[in-house]
Amino acid sequence: MIIGFIAICTMFGACQEDFLDRSPLDQITSADFFTNPNDLKVYMNQFYTTSTFPLYGWWGNDFDSDNSIGELPNTRLEGTRLVRNTGGLGFDNIRRINYFFNNYKVIEEYAKFDDYKQYVGEGHFFRALYYFGMLRDYGDIQWITKELGTDSEELYKARDSRNIVADNIISQLDSAAMYLQEAKTDGSSRINKWMALLLQSRVALYEGCWEKYHNGTVFGVDNPQSEKYFNKAVEATSQIMNSGLYDIYSTGNPHSDYFDLYSVIKDFSGNSEVMFYQKMDKSIGEFYNNSCNRNYRMIHPIGRSYTKGLADSYLCADGKIITESPLFKGHATLNDEFQNRDPRMLQSFAPPDAVRRIAADGTPMETWQWVYDRINQGADFQCPAGYIIRKGCDPDETNIIYNNEENPSIVYRYAEVLLNYAEAKAELGALTQEDVNKTIKKLRDRVDMPNLILDEITTDPNWNFPELSPVINEVRRERRVELVGEGHRWDDIARWAAADELIVGMRPIGATAAQYELVPYPVDEDGFLDPYQNILPNGYEFDLGRDYLTSIPIQEIVLNPNMEQNPGWESN
Repeated sequence: MIIGFIAICTMFGACQEDFLDRSPLDQITSADFFTNPNDLKVYMNQFYTTSTFPLYGWWGNDFDSDNSIGELPNTRLEGTRLVRNTGGLGFDNIRRINYFFNNYKVIEEYAKFDDYKQYVGEGHFFRALYYFGMLRDYGDIQWITKELGTDSEELYKARDSRNIVADNIISQLDSAAMYLQEAKTDGSSRINKWMALLLQSRVALYEGCWEKYHNGTVFGVDNPQSEKYFNKAVEATSQIMNSGLYDIYSTGNPHSDYFDLYSVIKDFSGNSEVMFYQKMDKSIGEFYNNSCNRNYRMIHPIGRSYTKGLADSYLCADGKIITESPLFKGHATLNDEFQNRDPRMLQSFAPPDAVRRIAADGTPMETWQWVYDRINQGADFQCPAGYIIRKGCDPDETNIIYNNEENPSIVYRYAEVLLNYAEAKAELGALTQEDVNKTIKKLRDRVDMPNLILDEITTDPNWNFPELSPVINEVRRERRVELVGEGHRWDDIARWAAADELIVGMRPIGATAAQYELVPYPVDEDGFLDPYQNILPNGYEFDLGRDYLTSIPIQEIVLNPNMEQNPGWESN
């Protein structure tokens, strides 16, 4: 059996061409492999990788947003991406999944369905996950669920409409939820039903917002049905919430629990909130290597910063906006700005007096002030907007080991379930105070923040979306604050069609420049750091008619004349 599996893996590793991965798979017969449930399990193991579930710590697409900045160039935000000549669309993993579905049934001769339905569910889950990635990148894409040979007609089919693809993804996740185990499990070995439903809510919320907010643009769809998707998101999240298996993690310490999730806790197997995570264990060769030294990298800014826009979105400790609360101390210094704020701010931003490194014997070695004093000294300490990222950085010196770290990486957590439910209900115009109490209140209770009272929302002059309802603005605020740095922000901007409000013509503004001894970056007329003032005099030049999607590689269009280019890329 293992020889058959090695042969399959060798073949898969060697075939990197795209064009819907047209090479036939008849070199291996299913009889060589799929004859017992463990064979299916071993086959599915190839999809539990860091390419499928990226490691937390590099901030994903949060740098492609208004939340945080990295080093330029940022070709997406600057509108300078070019049409790719070569490269694939991502069908390599789809091909592997399709091979599985077209061949696994040979096992029916050897085992009962209940003995292997978990792995069938995993197949549906991963097919949905990979297709969702292509949906976000390209919009319309061919939906293919069978092996293709060199003469298959599907090689030359036109792209399916994005809403058809979204419907198929959601259907795949219905099947996944049906077959996957219902047990909570250890959260790191195998996926379960509830993770499929979380992904389903994410897909449904994404497509619902896309069809609503891109309606009437080149990215819209015929006959948009956003409410259908919002209702599906509510249905999926309700099932998870009603299962009683998950809850918001809290030890009763509002000033550390949120921080500890991403920075201190090393084992999530019994954690109430973490639904799935990647476990790191040097004894079995699983650890952060030199391509992703999470903690080692995060103790240095390395050209990365939060933005003032993100900082200003945090409420004060009394639950009021900074322009209304008497608790807000102004922007003169970081210590002033961080005082009396939502505790998640100090657990995400690095306050100067917080301990940055702790020796192996528990002795504090230095505070973040040590870095703030050096933000203009060398590449490691560059912090363009003056706000250092703290969330995800473990101060324990024993866990700051270059090329040898074991900090676990969260993939799915229950907080997103609650936020997806609240947002979908808000988009439907059906969010009630009872809904808020069982979602947003749970997140705020962890950090001892006042609840959101729908009848008492104060108009915020700095709302990002003043043309939308106060409820939607506040739900989006909560999402921004709770999920900061977890790779959601660009997807949120894209599905909300919000680049015109948040990206175009904008530059990332930072903290008050006067508080730093040596100011290494330009300063705006109000005294705030404006690091890209000279580099981007007109702000980001994101193209609203093009840059929400990625270009189709030219070689794909040459090989398939029915493959059309995405809007706005035709003339590039």
